[in-house]
Amino acid sequence: MKTFSLRRKFFVLITIGVLVINVLLSAPQKAFALTNKPNIIFVLVDDMDADTINRNPEKYAPRIKSLLLDRGVTFPKFFVNVSLCCPSRTNILRGQCAHNTGVLTNSLPDGGFQKAYAKGLEKETIATSLQANGYRTALIGKYLNGYPDTAPNDTYIPPGWTEWYSPMENGRKKYGNPYSQFNYTLNKNGKLVKYGDKPEDYGTDVYTGFAVDFIQRSAKDSKPFFVYLAPFNIHGPYTPAPRHEKLFPDTKAPRPDNFNEADVSTKPQYIKHLERLNQTQIDDVDKSYRKRLRSLQSVDEAIGKLVDTLKANRQLDNTYIVLTSDNGYKQGIHRISSGKQSAYEEDIRLTLVVRGPGIPAGKKLQEQVGNIDFFPTFTEIAGVKPPAFVDGRSFLPLLMGTTPELPKWRHAFLVEHKQNQKRRTLEDRIGLQDRSELEDRVELEDLSELESLRKGGQIPNIPTYQAIRTEDYTYIEYETGEKELYNINQDPYQLNNLASKADPTLLKQLADRLSRLRTCKADSCRAIEEEPFTP
Repeated sequence: MKTFSLRRKFFVLITIGVLVINVLLSAPQKAFALTNKPNIIFVLVDDMDADTINRNPEKYAPRIKSLLLDRGVTFPKFFVNVSLCCPSRTNILRGQCAHNTGVLTNSLPDGGFQKAYAKGLEKETIATSLQANGYRTALIGKYLNGYPDTAPNDTYIPPGWTEWYSPMENGRKKYGNPYSQFNYTLNKNGKLVKYGDKPEDYGTDVYTGFAVDFIQRSAKDSKPFFVYLAPFNIHGPYTPAPRHEKLFPDTKAPRPDNFNEADVSTKPQYIKHLERLNQTQIDDVDKSYRKRLRSLQSVDEAIGKLVDTLKANRQLDNTYIVLTSDNGYKQGIHRISSGKQSAYEEDIRLTLVVRGPGIPAGKKLQEQVGNIDFFPTFTEIAGVKPPAFVDGRSFLPLLMGTTPELPKWRHAFLVEHKQNQKRRTLEDRIGLQDRSELEDRVELEDLSELESLRKGGQIPNIPTYQAIRTEDYTYIEYETGEKELYNINQDPYQLNNLASKADPTLLKQLADRLSRLRTCKADSCRAIEEEPFTP
């Protein structure tokens, strides 16, 4: 009996051993090995204000809620230096304020891809820093407005990117319009590929597929990766995937206190000249809002696919997932039909959420962070020192709960804006009634605004300004000489401009801080931001 028992145990052990060996031999082992450095997935949504995912995330963004908001850290006070696509994306790539990048608008002479390329800004970016330190890098989706106009060729790929999947934004008659999500041309690693109008050609689904494939291949090779995924959602014309076209039929845009504001007597002139929105204009705001929510659904699904891919390749616990937007967006706020670029909360304050190793779940942090902070944060995650020109600061210590003493953190954030001279000049010359010439000459970015104007919408051309956002105040100085001051804690919807009646000492403090921040560089930016305000 004893001999039989030993033989039986031996047989069982041999059988188990054979099964384990078979599993090990058949499994793609490299797919299950953690990369030697943390991975980073950066999802940059287009024109998504904070309210879009905060208003009812269970209904409008269920995967973003369950997989990111509930599993990571949220920064409700995340701000952008410029509330406009190309300058903001340049802020991100360079970690610099717009007055240091020189990219202030979406097109020449003050911005666009053309300006970034001419200034050589692409030679040192997040991508070049990470790639030089062993990361595989991929940009998938929207790059800089006007890309690749003025580059040596139409298949130009900027430095630092291991793989590249970005659609053409110049030559619309030849290459199509990627904002429409169909009938666009993609630069796929140096080869131009045209996509049509079939459901499977939907832009965000295509970009998500490239991201999934890139993650799988990088994980199998045990290589750390940086994915910069930038869908064109939820930017106008707000095209949803066909499967989402009929969702939310009764939803209306939010009606906060500053919606179709009744009294604008203390506002600057560009607001004062606006009439209150009529019912037709309000109906159009609601229609556009529904389309934006429908457009968001493919982004929400993308988050689910990214997380599933990371799980399947055993990389989820070693990957930081970052979700935010390039700028905010307002619809019906302060009598404005739609748009961005102002220093109001709807445009400059966004939601930032980060999930990853060592980050607590479901926590909100109230410190001010900004889009100039991504470069130093990502390099710290990778164990790399950022270049000396970077103006931002790493918020990784905040994520990890090793926050320095608050006086050493930011107390003011700089906001900048340059008026769109191109639009103003053309409008003055050909008028608002005849749009044919204007359409041929503006950036693709602006076509949705032109369509709104054509339908009677109100979208002002905002004068140049600089502003600061502190814990308590927003203070704005326009080149027209006008000023705005709002106590955000007491007046969150920015209805009562205090600039003409505020304490002169307070105004002097804010004006002085703004004066120094508007020309700051690198270390000086951080030092000025850290100065506490005295009562």
